[in-house]
Amino acid sequence: MTYGGACQPCFFMIPGITHALVIGMARQALKIFSLAAATSGVYLYGNKYVDPNDFGIIRVGRAIATTAVITYDYLTSLRGVPHGSEEYDYVKSQIKELFVSFEDTPLGAASLAQVHKAVLQDGRTVAVKVQHPKVQAQSSKDILLMEVLLLIVKQIFPDFEFMWLVEEAKKNLPLELDFLNEGRNAEQVAHMLKHFDFLKVPRIFWELSTRRVLFMEFMEGGQVNDRAYMERNGIDVNELSRNLGKLYSEMIFVNGFVHCDPHPGNVLVKKCPVTGKAHIILLDHGLYQVLTEKFRLDYCRLWQSLIKADMKQVQKYSQRLGAGDLYPLFACMLTARSWASVSRGIDRSPVTANEDVEIRTNAAAYLPQITQLLNNVPRQMLLLLKTNDLLRGIESALHTRASASSFLNMSRCCIRAISRYQRSRTDSLYRKAQISFTEALSLWQINLYELYLRLKGSQLGNWVIALLSWMHHSLY
Repeated sequence: MTYGGACQPCFFMIPGITHALVIGMARQALKIFSLAAATSGVYLYGNKYVDPNDFGIIRVGRAIATTAVITYDYLTSLRGVPHGSEEYDYVKSQIKELFVSFEDTPLGAASLAQVHKAVLQDGRTVAVKVQHPKVQAQSSKDILLMEVLLLIVKQIFPDFEFMWLVEEAKKNLPLELDFLNEGRNAEQVAHMLKHFDFLKVPRIFWELSTRRVLFMEFMEGGQVNDRAYMERNGIDVNELSRNLGKLYSEMIFVNGFVHCDPHPGNVLVKKCPVTGKAHIILLDHGLYQVLTEKFRLDYCRLWQSLIKADMKQVQKYSQRLGAGDLYPLFACMLTARSWASVSRGIDRSPVTANEDVEIRTNAAAYLPQITQLLNNVPRQMLLLLKTNDLLRGIESALHTRASASSFLNMSRCCIRAISRYQRSRTDSLYRKAQISFTEALSLWQINLYELYLRLKGSQLGNWVIALLSWMHHSLY
């Protein structure tokens, strides 16, 4: 069990490189790429890293040095003479006054902060997220080092197009270092998705929080990718996967306000003792992506086209999102499916082992095109690509990957988002009613199709389908 913050450096994760694509890249390409990624940590779905041997001495040395710094910060942060920020000193000086108990051993520790469990004088159990004393200065140095390394690689290999990594790190780092911003994000997403009774977001205690210390309601549970935990606690993994899909589809397509770090340490699951249903606990709200309306609607229409296997529309909206002539590759990266599966319909056949092998085998040949594509798409797309990969990792761990229900939930959100936009663009009551009717009809068709799929997979459904088939042949 972990709490938010118990992860590897999330603001340096390289978005958009899928697990299948990274694994499939040639060893030499990985060594070149590792020079640029030496300070970043290439994150793969399933919470695993590429073999360090593929990254050479620079990557391994940097990882060891970073780990040593984090360990030293932990050992000195709440023990001995403090030498960090004012907020950090404040927590130490006020421990006896604020807390009945304060656990020195953190629930989770990462490059930015560590989280401790504590009990306040009024009896509330809280999670206290404390920023490491040296994190701001150290992070700035890491960004500078990454920029220098990227510039060196760019000079050696002019076709290397990953300079956007530095700009993304510079933009996201200040947001993640401001814990008050994290608190505001948590409250916004809790209010935005309050209609989901399965979602739980820790409450923020503003009267105690500062930019570098965040007090939150304490919540615990099993990691969302822990299938054994689900089995022990009688949690339906299919229902859990559907709810996770609903949650992120609503964020991306309807609201355009997206939690961009859904790795298993930040998404916990706990069975409610009263209702028996599984609650999804969403932690670590430091990094959100705010989508522009134009981008969000184009992305909605692109996914609708992918689900319908409408290749002309896939081409149109992929190109509007910056993919150009590389739209087939872009579609494959978004769906983590082969082009044959995309053309046939991604909801019509599950992912197979052979398809995964095909993607990995062919990925190395497309490394230059992948680089070009990531350099051309809007920056908003980068974190979405990373989010997609992390969600697929969870689905893979739960063995629910690419189920039809996840695509149906996405379709519902896309329809609702586009209909809402169309209603906002007209003053005609007749036109608004027409749009609402079309929306209701489309949603009804999806519900009917979902019911058909459920019946098809059941014994009763097979009997009903057989009976209808017999009646049809008897009549004709």
